[in-house]
Amino acid sequence: MTVPALFAAVDATWPAAGYCENGPWLLRDGQGGGKRVSAASALAGATAADIPQAEAAMRARGQGLLFTLRPDQTDLDTALAARGYDIVDPVNLYIAPVTALTDVAIPPVTAFCVWEPLAIMREIWAAGGIGPARLAVMDRAAQKTGILARWNEKPAGVGFAALHTDICMVHAVEVLASQRRQGVARWIMRAAAHWAQGQGARHIAVLCTQANHGANQLYSSLGFEVVGQYHYRQKAALETLQDG
Repeated sequence: MTVPALFAAVDATWPAAGYCENGPWLLRDGQGGGKRVSAASALAGATAADIPQAEAAMRARGQGLLFTLRPDQTDLDTALAARGYDIVDPVNLYIAPVTALTDVAIPPVTAFCVWEPLAIMREIWAAGGIGPARLAVMDRAAQKTGILARWNEKPAGVGFAALHTDICMVHAVEVLASQRRQGVARWIMRAAAHWAQGQGARHIAVLCTQANHGANQLYSSLGFEVVGQYHYRQKAALETLQDG
């Protein structure tokens, strides 16, 4: 499994409303769905001298000035810093074999895979700041499911999983505050893996901001390994977009 394949899976399983190549840049139309579907990324050959072209294109589209960068893009990163862009939300990219999470059966009435989202799923996502714009991102994915977890005989949490080639990516895991620290997120991830295995996936992946220490510990404990990272560069004066 290569890191470029994983980044392709990110775009396929959490897709922007539209993509446009502008010279050495890929521009995304996020339509309010968060940073991940709104940031510009460099294509092969992009240099610091090309940054004004990306800025002009984003302004022309009515978008904020936002870039996503990988660790190997140090020259672009340094140039953006010099232009007044701050680092926002460094992210870890995790992956594990699907079989690492399917070794335990899901207890009865603990987690259900369902699409379209039920009203209670939408309510739990909304409580975590995931509103209609990001639900629209989910809807654009081709092969997908929502996951509803129950605990203490009540709805407890939700997640979203989608497939690209043989990779299942999990997004938008949210657990109600009253149900946290009881293993609910762990069951959501295992339910996603069981669904993915049934769809023929070999790998399961997830993104996690480096500042979310609890979630990073969870994924590590489930057997995930960090295989890639990225971060955003955004003008300090701009309103920060929520990640998707």
